[in-house]
Amino acid sequence: MPNTKTVHVDHLGGIDAAYQMPHPYDPSKPTLVLVNSFTTSSELYQSQYANKSLTDAMNLIAIELLGHGQTRTKSENFTYWDTAIMNLQVLAALHISGPGKKVFVLGTSQGGWITARMALVAPELISGIIPLGTSMDYESERTRSLGCWNGPADLAANIKEWTTNEKTEGFEPSEEYANFLIDIGFGKECPKETRGFWVKEIQKNYRGDEGRRRIRMAAINLAERDGLHARLADVRCPVLWLHGTADPVYSVKNAEEEIKMFVNSPDAKLQTVEGGQHFLSFSHPKEVDAALIEFVGKYGK
Repeated sequence: MPNTKTVHVDHLGGIDAAYQMPHPYDPSKPTLVLVNSFTTSSELYQSQYANKSLTDAMNLIAIELLGHGQTRTKSENFTYWDTAIMNLQVLAALHISGPGKKVFVLGTSQGGWITARMALVAPELISGIIPLGTSMDYESERTRSLGCWNGPADLAANIKEWTTNEKTEGFEPSEEYANFLIDIGFGKECPKETRGFWVKEIQKNYRGDEGRRRIRMAAINLAERDGLHARLADVRCPVLWLHGTADPVYSVKNAEEEIKMFVNSPDAKLQTVEGGQHFLSFSHPKEVDAALIEFVGKYGK
């Protein structure tokens, strides 16, 4: 990930947080934070970086979560709340957030619940959130009854395999794992070059004993995270939830129920995208980018 830079923040005793910005920060524009999905990196948003209409309208900064990309910390254990706090500290360190500055957060899948956590931790700093292909619940029977995946079951074998007291300097995620992630995220029919890129990206990023420990904790966070239902009434910024109709991980039915839980948001809407995959900004960038320009344009003045 040659395009990333790092900034040191003090959460968890110190984190070197990796981020990617396609253009230098312009304080006259609102800012959109991009939060990537499980075991991907800031490269997930290449389509957005290349859209001049989008980058003319707003600053883009993709911050790689704890356990992802080039972000590093000495603490082996961390949660999604820690990533939300880290992201806020990154914005402060880069002088991107603060009085009079409009900051929005878009997150794909696991990034979706980072958007809500950031709005809960620092409501005065976040002007709006855009969850993509996500859920605000824990991995519950309720979500499975609405057609969502069984995350704990799907990840159990991986977590067991990645848990050991032995040093694993030769560790590398299997192609089977990488293709599983690609199938559910980008779609089984995604271009060959996309599949090839992400197999290499995932294997390269999680090599060695340190990589094994990071991917293990990322998987534990995904399988065992806390739900946000009782907290969603405390989200008071606008919410634009984008969800693909072909998402195999979290269902439109679940999104239809959960968007109604943002009862104190001044504007909480669900927008579905026909044929959209789980990684919606990749499968349908035109629809996502147009929605972003409209939403940020409306609330970013």
